[in-house]
Amino acid sequence: MAPSIRLSPAARSLFDEPLAIAVQGLGPRQQVTLRTSLRDETGELFQASARYQAGDDGRLDLARCPALPGGSFSGLEPMGLLWALQPQKPFWRLVKRDVQSPFLLQLEVFEGHGERPGRLLAQAQHERAFLRDGVRRVPVREGRIRATLFLPPGEDTFPGIIDIHGFGGGLLEARASLLANHGFATLALAYYQFEDLPQKPKELHLEYFEEAVNYMLQHPQVKGPGVGLLGFSKGAEVSLAMAAFLKNIMAVASLNAPVAATCIPFSYKDKIIPAATSYEHKAKTTSSKFLDYSDVLDDPFQAPGNQSLIPLEKAEAQFLFIVGQDDHVVKSEYYATEVCKLMQAQGKGNFQILSYPGTGHCIDPPFFPLYPIGSHPVFHKRAVLGGELRAYSKAQVHAWSQVQAFFKKYL
Repeated sequence: MAPSIRLSPAARSLFDEPLAIAVQGLGPRQQVTLRTSLRDETGELFQASARYQAGDDGRLDLARCPALPGGSFSGLEPMGLLWALQPQKPFWRLVKRDVQSPFLLQLEVFEGHGERPGRLLAQAQHERAFLRDGVRRVPVREGRIRATLFLPPGEDTFPGIIDIHGFGGGLLEARASLLANHGFATLALAYYQFEDLPQKPKELHLEYFEEAVNYMLQHPQVKGPGVGLLGFSKGAEVSLAMAAFLKNIMAVASLNAPVAATCIPFSYKDKIIPAATSYEHKAKTTSSKFLDYSDVLDDPFQAPGNQSLIPLEKAEAQFLFIVGQDDHVVKSEYYATEVCKLMQAQGKGNFQILSYPGTGHCIDPPFFPLYPIGSHPVFHKRAVLGGELRAYSKAQVHAWSQVQAFFKKYL
């Protein structure tokens, strides 16, 4: 029989779900190269490839067969062909803007282990979707709020989460849509550079975010009495400030957060949290000529009575600090450790830290490609963001499951 690719699920899976890949109909112990390709919404190509040898029966199951050296990865890595996808255009990040359409994954099996692909033996296509059947996507334009709400299927009430992204503005829905597939009512919230929101805010008013909390709590399908917050980078910093000043925040999962105000100050009623000073001249140039900005921010723990530090000791919420040990944008592991020491000194134990080696600034849901060097979110120059391929792929899967377990426990 001719070689063919067997996938499970066969035609379509969710982007953050594993995909079982096998090939049948090969010759006994035949050497082949498998390649995956995916084009983003701008047409940029991401690819990964790995070298394998079929079993005596001509079958190749990636859950049991290790990849041989010479491809994008080696060893027993059933999902390697997904997490090892890398852009053909250097320093390009995979972003999903339209969550209503899936990414199309192309799989090919080539003969041999040559530098150039051999004869094409088999191919298949598979959709990697962002919305489970029945999940509803609801654009929200209520009062000042600019957001998208994702509701799981059914008429029940669900734990509510507000998802807040980092610098760069706009409205990003991918993480919120994936979270809704797991049973959470999730609001992807924009806060600048979107529609009629400020383009370059001089300060971030926590009243805007309070409006979003109230919107969620008044929604008939959001289970109270409070909401959870999931924030990345500047969005995690916003989430921490919300927990310190606003009511009804039950749980905060923070991905690589500065724990002080950075770049844009916060204001709430008559209180201002000024931004910590950053010194661009403290950036270092790495051996590969990229900039490393990890030391540019004033250390908020070294200046006594520092006003830019977010007063987390006031917060009643539970905190999950997820940090990459190789983060070159924010000293996130140091910040999380120091802020938890302060909270402990106040007699609080409402926090935990998950620290991941080989993981940089960007911590996306599983199977989003590593983005180790790219445009710095603040200085807009090419910079080291950090992370290493295999370690990051393990961190993504573990952190994503921990975020869900954390919200299930506390919401």
